[in-house]
Amino acid sequence: MSRSKPKKPEGETARDPVRIRASALRLLARREHSVQELSAKLVARGYEPGSVGEAVGALAAGNLVSDVRFVEEFVASRLRRGAGPAKIREELRGRGVDTAQVEARLAEHRDAWVVNAEHVRRKRFGAALPQDHAERARQARFLQQRGFTAGQIRQVMKGDIEFEN
Repeated sequence: MSRSKPKKPEGETARDPVRIRASALRLLARREHSVQELSAKLVARGYEPGSVGEAVGALAAGNLVSDVRFVEEFVASRLRRGAGPAKIREELRGRGVDTAQVEARLAEHRDAWVVNAEHVRRKRFGAALPQDHAERARQARFLQQRGFTAGQIRQVMKGDIEFEN
């Protein structure tokens, strides 16, 4: 069963606050969105930017869309997937979230980053630490691509992390 794309709203429907709110709520029912991300999606669907701003502002006032909640969920989700703080920070910057909120949420997980990096390394390469320089560099690059900092990678490569698994 193929679904056709819905027509973009035109004229009055592009400014109808009830339609904009309904469309926004459908998006929010799937997952949390940042205010900027939700606004951009609604504008891309053909709604008038001024009306979208008003509708999203009303949703934010009613706490139906929240950057704080979005950041909390996003950080927790990426942490479970094995991403490091640098990668998460960069992804959230692209979603238009306040930098102070991002840094506060990342700081809440400060103790988890090294353990998470070790878990990611073990899952990919096994429990044994690399014995030669080439393998050590390969594993470090892998962790760096996942968004872990040089200090976190250094701690993991030293092997002095108490890890339960």
